[in-house]
Formats: sequence, C-alpha cells, structure tokens
Amino acid sequence: MAPTSLLILLAGCRGEPPAPTPLDSGTVQAPAGPHEVFVHLFEWPWASVARECEEVLGPAGVGGVQVSPPQEYRLIDGSPWWERYQPVSYDLIGRSGDEAAFADMVARCADAGVAIYVDAVLNHMAWANADEGYQAVGYAGTAFARYDFPGLYGDAHFHGCRRGIEDWGSRWEIQECELATLPDLATEHREVRVALHGYLAKLVDLGVAGFRVDAAKHMPAEDIAAVLNGLDGAPFVFQEVIYTGAHEPVQASEYFANGRVTEFRYGEALSSVFREGQLAWLVEFGEPWGFLESDHALVFVDNHDSQRGHVMGDPLTFADGGLYRLANAFMLAWPYGRPKLMSSYAFADADVGPPMEGDRVTPVHDASGACVAPWQCEHRWTSILGMVAFHDATADAPWVERWWDNGNDQIAFARGDLGFIVINREELPTLSRVFDAGLPAGTYCDAMTGGRVDGACAGVSVEVDDAGMAEITVGPLDAVALHVGARLE
Repeated sequence: MAPTSLLILLAGCRGEPPAPTPLDSGTVQAPAGPHEVFVHLFEWPWASVARECEEVLGPAGVGGVQVSPPQEYRLIDGSPWWERYQPVSYDLIGRSGDEAAFADMVARCADAGVAIYVDAVLNHMAWANADEGYQAVGYAGTAFARYDFPGLYGDAHFHGCRRGIEDWGSRWEIQECELATLPDLATEHREVRVALHGYLAKLVDLGVAGFRVDAAKHMPAEDIAAVLNGLDGAPFVFQEVIYTGAHEPVQASEYFANGRVTEFRYGEALSSVFREGQLAWLVEFGEPWGFLESDHALVFVDNHDSQRGHVMGDPLTFADGGLYRLANAFMLAWPYGRPKLMSSYAFADADVGPPMEGDRVTPVHDASGACVAPWQCEHRWTSILGMVAFHDATADAPWVERWWDNGNDQIAFARGDLGFIVINREELPTLSRVFDAGLPAGTYCDAMTGGRVDGACAGVSVEVDDAGMAEITVGPLDAVALHVGARLE
C-alpha cells in the first residue's frame, strides 16, 4: 500500500539490528528444482540488483527479485520510501536508476537465471496538496496537478469519490474512493486500461517476468484482468490483497484468476507462534488455519509494509535475529504457498527512505561485494540461502510426513524421502535424539550451516543409516535441515 505521511505509523526497529551479512565465498550450491523462491530487494538501485543476481542469487537458486516501483514518482521532502508509490508518469526513471540501467539489470539477472518482478502501482496516481496549489513535480521534472497529468490522464480518468475511504465495509468505497488521498484511477475506463497495459507491456518487452499488483484490493478483479490481458510471456502475477476473512466485502478469491494473492495472515500467525506460542501448534499450519488455498497464496514472514506497522500483527524482522532465522527456515521447509524473502535496510522511523547520495540510492555493495550498512541483506544469511536449496530439493514432495514434537517448542518433520528438518525453539535444552528421517542412507550436509560446497559440508554433517534413521543434535534456538541435494557422493 502507499500511505501518505498523515497515515504513516511510526514503528522503529526492535533493538539493535544485526550487522549486514558479507558475501560468503562458499555460496550454497543450488540443487535441481523449480527455483520458485524469490526475494524483495526493497529500494535497491538497479546496478546493485544486477550484481546480486550474478554473485549471490543465481548461484544459490533464488529464482526471482521483486524490485521497487520503477516509474517516475512525485518528489516529496525527505524522500520517504512511500513516495515511489505515487506515480507521475510511466517513464522508467527514479532514484534506483534510469531506463538504461533498468534494462541492463533485467538482462543481467536473466542471464544469471533470476527473473525480475516489478512492483506495479496501477490503482492511483500521485497527490498534490493545497499548500502546493494542488500542483507538484515528479522525479524527472514532470509537472502535474491533482487529477491532471498532462498527456496521460485528466479529470474524467479518475473516480468521482474525491475523498478517502471511510466505510471499509463498503465495496464501493474501497474500490472507488481514495486510498490515503491518492487520486483513484477509473480502471474501468478504456483509456486508463490502455495506458496501464502499455506500461506493463513495455516492461515485459524489456524482459520483466512478472508483477506485484500494488493495492489490488482497491481495483475490481476484472479491471486488473483487462489490464493484464494480452501481455506476452504469461508473466507471474501476485496481487496485494490485505484480507482478514469472510466478513469482508472484497474477497481474495475474486483475484485468483489473475494470479496469486498475498496472504498477510501467514506472516502474522507464524511470527506470533515463534514469539509466544508453541511450535507444536504448527502441525496443520496453512489452510486449516483459515488461510487461502495453498496454490493461490503468496507468503512471507515480513514485507516492507508489515515491518513498518501498516498491516496486521507484529511480524518478526531482521531485527529479531535468531527467531527470524528460524521462522524463515520453517517457511522454506513447509509446503504451503509460494514463499518470498525480504531484504531490508535499517530504520528508526517508519517514513525513512533508503540511504541516498544526492537524488540516487547508494550502492548496496562495497568493492569486495559485502553489503554495507544500513542495508541488511538478510536474504544472504547462510541459513536462509541454505533453506532455499532445501525448498527446491523437496519440491516433488509437497506434503509432510513423520511429524514429531515434544508438545512444546521442539518439532521435526519430513518432506517425503527428500528432506527432513528439526527445529528447536526452546532457549535452554539441547535437543538430541534419533529421528526417523526417512532419507536414503548417506552423509548429509546441514542446510542451516551452509549445505554442500565444493563436494564437502560447509558446516554440520549428519549420517543417515540404511533404515533412514539419523541421530541429530540441535542446540537452543537452532535447527538442522537435511535434503537429498546436499548428500555427499
């Protein structure tokens, strides 16, 4: 979503964030698999995204990157993160780079086996307030006024409800009135659809492989379908629908025909269980908890909105360190939805934008390839990259077997005969027991400590005998994950 400063909630990080993770020369070797896990490189400059695709994501089997909105946006004092969600034109220019840099990033990532998914803002345009005489300017100098974007949209292209949403129980208000004062495009209007389709078609022509549809709930599903219709290459689409249940006038199921839908309740519930619940409760995590059907759900522990307190719950984030590591491990091991990782920068105020040099975002990497503060690069944590490999290696067994728990915060489960994970959320006792892992006999490299690198285990190794049994020891707030892609030959 794209709130204005009037609606932004102040939400700082909890405690001191971990230091950015340096590039590990022993990057996890990606096993065969669908490589469906992707990462949101939030606010990264295009040149840094390209480098990350080549040096980290492609080799690790991360299949895609969600990038921040690339279109021209309204300039706002202080350069808050959310100014990028206020389109002025559909020219590809902004603080992450220009069109040439964007095209270079898409091509280099594709060569590395990594798809680019664009965060597409289709519901609305930028606002201009009374103090500015309802006139303002975009990043590239494009002048506009409220409901007047020369050469693009005029008054007739916006809905007539020229106020914010007041009744969230009204479908009409949700889809016709303004989201946080942002001029609401009449997406049923033919000329609006043509303009939006042209923007997406241009991105596809440049090699973009998919889209996150921002604020999708605020557009009728049939309008989104009309905009997407006819795009080349069947792009991957996921839609932001912040959905809380059957009582709502706009149902998530309306959007299934267009693509996946964000399941915000997943991260809220998972974070709550890891913070203060019992991991034993997770034995049927997913649809039995009232979530969307797995094939339609896009899941994450946290995203850029939830980190800042704009949506439900109190999500785990990079600032939570070990708990965040374990929650991501569970997500990547558990067969529900399509998972998305988060890559953040540290912030103390929910409005604050990325680090800037002049009007451009600072590079994420230093000369050696390490991430530099305030960039967090939590997607690089050894355990997270290792569990991406686990996710891919177990894709052909989308079910859970041999569940075990201690009635509290120690659990284990298998993914057929392709993978086995043990998680110890408890803070004191070490867990050590013989498990029926069900894996083929051999020596396995633990995904959480680096998996298999150059034919050897980067960290912990575990022996599985001919009966599929394995003695596994897991320390407090830790996990061990084995999969067939990390078995030594």
